[in-house]
Amino acid sequence: MSGRDLFCQPRRFGRGAALTLLFASVFVAGAATGSLPGDPGEAAPGATGAAPAGRSEDVTRAAEEAAADGKSPMEAAQRAVSRSGDRWAAVYSEGEYEEFAESLDGRYTGVGLEARRERGDRIEVTKVQPGSPAAAAGVRAGDRLRSVDGRSVDGLPVTDVVSLLRGDATDAHAGTTVRLGLERGTRVWTETLRRALLSTDSVTVHRLSDDTTVITVAAFTKGVGDSVRSAVRDAPAGAGIVLDLRGNSGGLVTEAVSTASAFLDGGLVATYDVDGDQRALHADGGGDTTSPLVTLVDGGTMSAAELLTGALQDRGRAVVVGSRTFGKGSVQMPRRLPDGSVAELTVGHYRTPSGHGVDGRGITPDLEADDGALQRAETVLSGLGDVS
Repeated sequence: MSGRDLFCQPRRFGRGAALTLLFASVFVAGAATGSLPGDPGEAAPGATGAAPAGRSEDVTRAAEEAAADGKSPMEAAQRAVSRSGDRWAAVYSEGEYEEFAESLDGRYTGVGLEARRERGDRIEVTKVQPGSPAAAAGVRAGDRLRSVDGRSVDGLPVTDVVSLLRGDATDAHAGTTVRLGLERGTRVWTETLRRALLSTDSVTVHRLSDDTTVITVAAFTKGVGDSVRSAVRDAPAGAGIVLDLRGNSGGLVTEAVSTASAFLDGGLVATYDVDGDQRALHADGGGDTTSPLVTLVDGGTMSAAELLTGALQDRGRAVVVGSRTFGKGSVQMPRRLPDGSVAELTVGHYRTPSGHGVDGRGITPDLEADDGALQRAETVLSGLGDVS
């Protein structure tokens, strides 16, 4: 298992599977409101797509009463949410919510490391982001990470190591320091780095061969749709494309729809309901509808990534290869509380163009593949190319 200090486990995981489902839950409300993610205060009572009246009023009332009594509105809201029966509901501190917003802007606070756990429970640096604090300090891929702020990381889950690097326990911000214990060959040393606000590319492109381009989308942050369109335009004419959505936990629905538009010439992407009001999302015209396309998915493919997968599968645009997706097909709406914290409740669910409900079910691939999924995709592309 590997991880980057962009992503981490939530500080209170049981409270709505918060950060693991960061992109899957927080800002899906953008589709419900028809707006880009912003201050949840914009989704105040009366806004289109507001949370169901009973739930929303209960949470808001609990928070306001707590504030009037000098108690924590956030804790009161958490109790109300826990009683709601909403499996995706969550309450976030103001700092957590701002962090989520940064992440969906393609930014994160960290030192620029990716790491994985090797045999013997050692944590190894697998990648250093150019221009990051780690790069400036001379940290290299292959270095062993021994400790973070004096705490040994041997045997820790990578997600916990990432959380330490980011300083999640203390809501660490850009400019705070973190001390790393490192090892390279016979050299053992300590390096103190200053966290920074960094940018990350959610889209990476590489060529498997002259006939196959792989476009990997890690999350639907701002600008992803445009990046995918550019990658499709730059792909060799007639070459096959693999759209790799494995481990993509979702993100901005607007960007998922924009990505769908790269492969469709208009038409339906998904339908969704908000408090019983049925609505639809449509692709823009002018996408590439001829290049052979395979979409790779797995159990970590969630939310907006499932919405995109369902559209490409139902519209007959892509062959889906991999394993069943996660099954997160609900829409959330954020609401600002008196102390600046944010409560989020489910307001509806989306369906694929054929009417398939994703929530709790996921999407079944056309071809099952676990190990060797990419190789299977190449085989499928060769067949699609022969057919075309």
